[in-house]
Amino acid sequence: MLAAKPPQPSPSAAVCTVRGSLLSLAALTLVSFTYLSLKSLHSPSFQLSTTPSSHTVQVSQPQVRIDDEGVDDEVYHLPKMFKLNYEEMERRFKVYIYPDGDPNTYYQTPRKLTGKYASEGYFFQNIRESKFVTDDPDQADLFFIPISCHKMRGKGISYENMTVIVQNYVDSLMFKYPYWNRTLGADHFFVTCHDVGVRATEGLPFLVKNSIRVVCSPSYDVGFIPHKDVALPQVLQPFALPAGGNDVENRTTLGFWAGHRNSKIRVILARVWENDTELDISNNRINRATGHLVYQKRFYRTKFCICPGGSQVNSARIADSIHYGCIPVILSNYYDLPFNDILNWHKFSVVLKEKDVYRLKQILKKITQEEFVKLHYNLVKVQKHFQWNSPPIKRDAFHMVMYELWLRHHVIKY
Repeated sequence: MLAAKPPQPSPSAAVCTVRGSLLSLAALTLVSFTYLSLKSLHSPSFQLSTTPSSHTVQVSQPQVRIDDEGVDDEVYHLPKMFKLNYEEMERRFKVYIYPDGDPNTYYQTPRKLTGKYASEGYFFQNIRESKFVTDDPDQADLFFIPISCHKMRGKGISYENMTVIVQNYVDSLMFKYPYWNRTLGADHFFVTCHDVGVRATEGLPFLVKNSIRVVCSPSYDVGFIPHKDVALPQVLQPFALPAGGNDVENRTTLGFWAGHRNSKIRVILARVWENDTELDISNNRINRATGHLVYQKRFYRTKFCICPGGSQVNSARIADSIHYGCIPVILSNYYDLPFNDILNWHKFSVVLKEKDVYRLKQILKKITQEEFVKLHYNLVKVQKHFQWNSPPIKRDAFHMVMYELWLRHHVIKY
């Protein structure tokens, strides 16, 4: 006799069983997410408390997710993408430096590594200290045109003669090598921090429109192209005092600025706010006769450091503010901030239009203590990106500039 088969569930019953399981799982998931959401609502990212005997604010650090290499979810637009691309850059990126030009004149070597145009000098030195350089142009992703407008300026050369010198140099590279002509210079770049570097190349449309310009004056109204060009941070090095940070209790002044009135926005800033009792605004640079490092020490005592554009949109005061732990308040129109496509500047600075200068105090006073603490905490996280080193170190200013170039290196070669 054949053994009797056990009764088989009908197809409809099986479907009901699966549906029931899925509904149970969905319900459990919903309950879990609801619990976590309610829990997060009752868990603030940071807490403030004051003691009756003191106005000092006691702050517990905001809880921010950081990976093993210090990539902070809070200050990057796409932290995971940045980390992956950065690692890929370190493995693969290669730059060929044209060997032409006498190093004793305007080529190959930096003028100096100090002052407000030190970024140009550091890049010239760092690129040779790095592992990105290749002696084989066929393996290169980009080609560096190593001509220094800062050195030309130091030798007193006029803008007109600078343009001629740059044009003759690039023409010689185009004639001697085949690499420019393959892409019309789209995979070539030059670096200049001095304002004259932009003016010296304005008369060279093939260089301005085709090559990548790494400049400290990244203003949209003078032909800067954000998806092609790179904003070079203007960093005045060496810093006179150590980095500030995690010291919010010492910052009792609302806002600070002192400098030359060499732009319209600075004139307005000084005229409107120089007599204010809460904003420390001086219409002239603090001189040494006032005391040793008085200007730099003001950064340590201030919450918000005002950074109006000077003769160009940029200012070394932005990097100073970051270094000393003072929240930079950007007052410049048409300014493509350094590493703007990597860093979320709104997480560690206050970015305003020049017209906001008339409401400056009102805007700053509306920022709560909790918001200020969060900005300050994030500011400390990005300090390493605005520091030049020799030799360069991971994720410092040099490597961030190289990363920006890496993002632009995908050029078709014919």
